[in-house]
Amino acid sequence: MRLTLLHTSPAHVATFEALRDELAPDLALGLELEHVVREDLLADARADGPEAVAERVATLVAAYDVVLCTCSTIGGVAERAGALRIDRPLAVAAAAHHAPVVALAALESTLAPTLALLAEEGVDDARAVVVDGAWERWEAGDLDGYHRLVADEAERHPDAVVVLAQTSMAPAAALSAHPRVLASPRLGLEDALRRLRSPGGSR
Repeated sequence: MRLTLLHTSPAHVATFEALRDELAPDLALGLELEHVVREDLLADARADGPEAVAERVATLVAAYDVVLCTCSTIGGVAERAGALRIDRPLAVAAAAHHAPVVALAALESTLAPTLALLAEEGVDDARAVVVDGAWERWEAGDLDGYHRLVADEAERHPDAVVVLAQTSMAPAAALSAHPRVLASPRLGLEDALRRLRSPGGSR
């Protein structure tokens, strides 16, 4: 059994390998995660919008049986091409709270795809916030500082469900005292594993 993960950062490989072993120990030996890292897709999507990379993403998705896209910025075009989207289960979970939603992102390019996804799942009044200085910390390799900034921003919205729009933000959920912070890696991989385990798998 194989699941291909389409990443736009090599940092996510270890995250999902660890999650696979935690969530599916019974499948750990039988479930192979194949990681495809394409940093160029995020760079070009940031510069020109997700549609600028749609054709390349579709070609990649068509080359594998089951693909899980872990990048929120290109998640919409990947899903349209037949991939699973890491943040679709996140949006479903946020909608289930029936409460105000604040989506945090480190990149401006993530906001529109995330808000559109939340609206598709019935969250029409979500607010989006770019965490000031966070992406600079990420690019500098200061992951502790990056996650701390995100966690601090989450705590500024105590009455909302806080959605961490990017895969890279997930560790901030454990740092924050906020009781309703949702992150995509665990929810997305759990959903993909359910689909793989279902009769006929998923495409």
